[in-house]
Amino acid sequence: MTPKFATPLIAACAAVFCAGAQADTGKLLLTGGVSTIEGAAGGGLTPWAVIGSNATEGEIGGSAYATRVNTKDYGLNVHGAALGIHDRVELSIAQQDFNTRATGTALGLPGLHLKQTVVGAKVRVLGDAVLDSDTLMPQVAVGVQYRALGSTGLDGTLNALGAKRHGTDVYVSATKLFLGQSLLLNGTLRATKANQNGLLGYGATLGGDESKYSLQPEFSVAYLVSKNVAVGAEYRVMRNKLQTAGQAAGLGNGLRASDWKDIFIAWAPTKNLSLTLAYVDLGVIVPATTASRKQTGYYLSAQIAF
Repeated sequence: MTPKFATPLIAACAAVFCAGAQADTGKLLLTGGVSTIEGAAGGGLTPWAVIGSNATEGEIGGSAYATRVNTKDYGLNVHGAALGIHDRVELSIAQQDFNTRATGTALGLPGLHLKQTVVGAKVRVLGDAVLDSDTLMPQVAVGVQYRALGSTGLDGTLNALGAKRHGTDVYVSATKLFLGQSLLLNGTLRATKANQNGLLGYGATLGGDESKYSLQPEFSVAYLVSKNVAVGAEYRVMRNKLQTAGQAAGLGNGLRASDWKDIFIAWAPTKNLSLTLAYVDLGVIVPATTASRKQTGYYLSAQIAF
């Protein structure tokens, strides 16, 4: 299911690209981050306070990206776009396609794909990561993401667990760039009901009420090896909202979740193109069907921005 307001956002981003974008930018390479799997600018797994695209103050810019994540038992394809307005406001959209592989087969649903649309908005409310780089003032942004999980053969299972197919996340991010030390630090605090980033619905009521918001911290660090190469790591806490429901359903700990983490390298060969490669560890995802194997693998993403 794609929200009705997603199409105008895609059209707006396309209009920016077709116009060549207004921004012949002065933004430093990689200081605008890359595209997360949810569409917002940041690292690969977690948003930062930076505004996506190459647009600086008084300019409008856009970005588009495609991402592939492959682990031992699952695959995730994501594509999306973002619009940056005056380096103050960011609008984004992401389309996620999660291939359940053996898990779907074990559930009697071979070929099961979970498809989710994430529409987001972010506003910079305090500071400037570059201009304030010689002070302790971070750049701070608040964001909201509306998520809708498409209908599949898994609907009955989610209903039985008491999990919804849509939800809204709210987050605040603080990004501090130390230009002299070539170091970027980010912390994000997210209020969410999502199970496995929403791919397994939102909340659960079977066996207990896990339908309330939880606070979820996320952290990133990046080091600029050169003006166009950065290396870093991310850590994203994943709340265990489905574990109680899984136990009530007789699955033991078969629906528990683990924190997500990665180690990445990002390269910007030009000001309009960036490539990101990462080793990811997503912990266990539906361990009842994967023999509790940790879902480690690779993350590969390409982004164009103007």
